Amino acid sequence: MSKSKSSETVKVVVRCRPMNEKEKAAKFERVVSVDVKLGQIIVRNPREAAANEHPKVFTYDSVYDWNSKQIDLKTYTMEGVRNDPERRGVIPNSFEHVFTHISRSQNQQYLVRASYLEIYQEEIKDLLSKDQTRRLELRERPDTGVYVKDLSSFVTKSVREIEHVMNVGNQNRSVGATNMNEHSSRSHAIFVITVECSELGVDGENHIRVGKLNLVDLAGSERQTKTGAQGERLKEATKINLSLSALGNVISSLVDGRSSHIPYRDSKLTRLLQDSLGGNARTVMVANIGPASYNLEETLTTLRYSNRAKNIKNKPRINEDPKDALLREFQEEIARLKEQLEKRSGKKKRRRRRRGGEGSDGEDLEEGETEEDEEEGEDKGDYWREQQEKLERERKAIMEDHSLVAEENSGCSKRKRRRWKT
Repeated sequence: MSKSKSSETVKVVVRCRPMNEKEKAAKFERVVSVDVKLGQIIVRNPREAAANEHPKVFTYDSVYDWNSKQIDLKTYTMEGVRNDPERRGVIPNSFEHVFTHISRSQNQQYLVRASYLEIYQEEIKDLLSKDQTRRLELRERPDTGVYVKDLSSFVTKSVREIEHVMNVGNQNRSVGATNMNEHSSRSHAIFVITVECSELGVDGENHIRVGKLNLVDLAGSERQTKTGAQGERLKEATKINLSLSALGNVISSLVDGRSSHIPYRDSKLTRLLQDSLGGNARTVMVANIGPASYNLEETLTTLRYSNRAKNIKNKPRINEDPKDALLREFQEEIARLKEQLEKRSGKKKRRRRRRGGEGSDGEDLEEGETEEDEEEGEDKGDYWREQQEKLERERKAIMEDHSLVAEENSGCSKRKRRRWKT
């Protein structure tokens, strides 16, 4: 019942990392150049360059080259170096932003909860649970959408508390060594921050809005020939690539405009990200690429992947009680009708003044108007009054109904209010 805003596309940011020591030692060629001002990534294939082929150009919302500081990009990718303010990643910077906003707010109460999960080999694990062998299941409800059953959630009242929650979860993450990365993520991780805001309305009742921030750290796609993955590592890589492939299929289906079916159910990752991709969300994707010729194919795959994603359209809206939303819409409609009535009343007054001053039939009406137009305007004025009265009656009915609902929920609200941060 919430009033939807106009759609907006997924924002895409691309960062090109510096050449690492292995690439420098092997004397690989730099094939990527970055135009920060134009937001462009230019990729040159050494083989095609010899055949006079033009380089491939990709344009994004923002791009960062190998000289960018951590404070410019705010990613490392997601965590960075937590104890260094200039090298912190997206997640710790988000904590700072949320609690700074809360500390500056007035006449509002907030409740902040944190959850942390990972998708390892297509199984969901609660990173904050004492039992790390337990696997959780996905469920879906008409009102809240897809959720993880029995996922633990912790109330946090400061940056320090929520950072502690993340540190506990990080100790349980699945990591391993490959030929390309000594600390390779072997899973996708999602840190969820849920913020509830309670505010006193004009009706004297508390109205609650809910927002959810999903901070997603995706494992990178892998080529077995480069990573040297074997045994368990190979099995992990296969699952990672399958879920990323499913994500790519969802992106393609959303963008081409012809698909009647979006394959969200092909993986647990895409089901959990369903709202973030084409749903009720604002989404930013951060893609990381390497500049060396050795990674040319992976770099082009990542750029094409993220280039498609920037065409996805989301429809963000305010998450509030349906009765609150309906009441707000009625109030907006009443205000609009009042404004139209005032404009019409002003026109009638001007006409009466002109009749009294001139007394001529030819000048009774404004230029371009006829007596029929005036009569029609009066009929419309009566119609708008009737509509306004009808809306007012419906608004009062909702207010009465809302009061009953508020009384039923008062016990729950009182218990929750003890934990609100003022």
